[in-house]
Amino acid sequence: MSTKFRLTLMNFLQFAVWGAYLTCIGNFLGRVGLGEYISWFYVAQGVVSIFMPAIMGIIADKYIQPQRLLGLCHLVAGALMILTAYNGSMDSPTIASVFVPYILSIAFYMPTIALSNTVAFNILKREGYDTVKDFPPIRVFGTVGFIATMWFVNFVTFGMEEAAQFTYMQLVVSGVLGFILGAYCFTLQQCPIVKSEGTDEKTLIQRIGFDAFVLFKQRKMALFFIFSMLLGVCLQITNGYATPYINSFSAISDSWFAQNPTLLVSVSQISEALCILMIPFFLKRFGIKYVMLIAMFAWVMRFGFFGVGTTENVLGIVALFASCIVYGVAFDFFNVSGALFVEQEAEPSMRGSAQGLFMLMTNGFGAAVGTWIAGQIFNHYCEWNDAGLMVSRAEFNGAGWEICWFIFSAYAFVVAISFFVLFKK
Repeated sequence: MSTKFRLTLMNFLQFAVWGAYLTCIGNFLGRVGLGEYISWFYVAQGVVSIFMPAIMGIIADKYIQPQRLLGLCHLVAGALMILTAYNGSMDSPTIASVFVPYILSIAFYMPTIALSNTVAFNILKREGYDTVKDFPPIRVFGTVGFIATMWFVNFVTFGMEEAAQFTYMQLVVSGVLGFILGAYCFTLQQCPIVKSEGTDEKTLIQRIGFDAFVLFKQRKMALFFIFSMLLGVCLQITNGYATPYINSFSAISDSWFAQNPTLLVSVSQISEALCILMIPFFLKRFGIKYVMLIAMFAWVMRFGFFGVGTTENVLGIVALFASCIVYGVAFDFFNVSGALFVEQEAEPSMRGSAQGLFMLMTNGFGAAVGTWIAGQIFNHYCEWNDAGLMVSRAEFNGAGWEICWFIFSAYAFVVAISFFVLFKK
């Protein structure tokens, strides 16, 4: 097999592991009586994203070849995810029995996202490829892998009454794929440890990006990072609650869309893959401020369309699809354009730390705080019924879901207006 094909397969499996459960674990938790804890599973992901990638990066730089460390991480994460599934298969599982192995699993999985990039860049460079030209077509198959497992768990039942998207089998799928990828990584070309100048002096604090807080002395950069955190609040909300929301309509009808929420939400990932291609044009035409504003208003529409969406009529279904389509703009225009802005504005000696700080503020602090707050809001306006469906509480006239989505839409609108007024490029 060619080098590019092997790396393409690695990227496909890398994100297939994640796609098996990231957008539908809420359905499983609801079925086993743990629905009120959904937000904590995403908070945990944000917390481990703060420090685990930096720790594994130090190990890969100094002690273990990246492709071997990547394999080890996937094997451990896969084993722990299988343990999570086993505990979740028991009658009336406790939150501790499911949450503890889960958080340990993602603690080993999250660093693999950066490690897989390190491995790919290392191998491509050593074999004379142009990473700028040859890596993007390889990386796009990661999104394909994510979507593929979303579709797989949406339809396959493994002989059970419900598809894997509603049962612990989604975690089994993730764990098995992790084992396969872990073993596969040990067959990849070696990536010898080459300690570059200055590597030994980099501390964990520097790798996480904490030393880049000095950039807060610049008003423009301080505002950018603050608003990055505020918008990062939105990142994981729909990952945790979009499929339970769509599935909740099965309590009142037998709609095909309500029974296949993971498939419908996968349109978001398809949009994400396509919208990356639009970023260069929009940045050149409108500049970073207005591209970021477009992303913020896309979040307003993302939540707003969910608020008016339903599986009960054509207009409601169109609104759900529209929410998924605008997700690509909301996610890509914010994350990719933000990273490019940091690259342009930070001093060369500070760029690595500045990128780490950007990820820390968005996927770390922002996402963790955002999903925790979202959990409090959803649990206030909605409840889990005996069928394991999250439905609106009666005291809110059955409009609990809609109220939640409109609250998040209003929040994104306030952030967008504030950014427009305060941020000067």
